[in-house]
Amino acid sequence: MARRLRFVGTNSGNNGCPSLYEDLDSGEYLVQGKAVTDPADLSQLRNVEAHEGFVVVPRELLAVFGPKDAERVPVLIGFDEFDAMFETFAHTAWRLESRRAYRADELTDTYRRFVAGDPAGYDLDDPWCVSRREQSALGKRFERVRIVDAPPTVGQRYLLDGARRNAAVGEDIRNLRRADAKRLQLPDEDFWLFDSRVIARLVFEDDDSLASVELITDPVEVSRACQVRDAAWHHAVPFEVFAAQLPSAM
Repeated sequence: MARRLRFVGTNSGNNGCPSLYEDLDSGEYLVQGKAVTDPADLSQLRNVEAHEGFVVVPRELLAVFGPKDAERVPVLIGFDEFDAMFETFAHTAWRLESRRAYRADELTDTYRRFVAGDPAGYDLDDPWCVSRREQSALGKRFERVRIVDAPPTVGQRYLLDGARRNAAVGEDIRNLRRADAKRLQLPDEDFWLFDSRVIARLVFEDDDSLASVELITDPVEVSRACQVRDAAWHHAVPFEVFAAQLPSAM
C-alpha cells in the first residue's frame, strides 16, 4: 500500500528540492535531496545496506522543518473553544477546504433545497452571518480557498453556490482545481490559519462529519501552513470567475 505523505516544507524556492515529507501513518520522514553517488563519499559511510541510499540537504531544511519532538501528541480543543476563535483572532482567518463533501452541509435545509433544484434560500440574518458581518466590520479578514474536483461533486457545487452568502457577509472565497492543488503539492486536509500563528486542523470521520479540532502552534507547522496559504491564494481564482468557467450543466 502506498504511503500517505504530507508535504512538510522546503527551503529551495521554486524547484521543490530539497524537501521534507511526513508519513502520516508511521510518523517517519522522507527527505528529498541530491543523491550521494561519489564512491569516495560512500566509502566513508558506515553499515550501509545494499537497499539504502543517501541524499544531501542543507542544514537549514532539517533545522526549520524537522520534527522537534520524538513523538507528536495532538492538542485537541472543544467545538465551543473553536467557535470562539472566530471572534478572538486579531487580523486574519484563512481556510483551506479540500474535502469533497461535508456532513454538516448535507444536514441543512439549504442543501436539501439546492439538491432538489430549488433556490437554496440562505438566511443572511442567521447568527453565523451576523457574527461574520460584525467581525468583518472591525477590519478582520476571512478568506477561503476551496479545492474543486473535475467535475465538481454535489457538495462542492453547493459550496460554490453558497459562496454568494459568504461574500455577502464579508468573506473572500476563491476556488482551485484539484489538479492544480496536486501540482502545487498542497496538503489534502482542512485547516484554519489564524493570524499566521495558530492552526486549527479539522479532523473528519469517514461520513464527512467533523470529529475533532487540533490546535497547533508549532512554528514549523505554522510556517508550512503559511507556505500553503501563499501558494493556494496566488493560484486560486474568485468564486464568480471559477463558476463562470464551469459547464452550464454544473
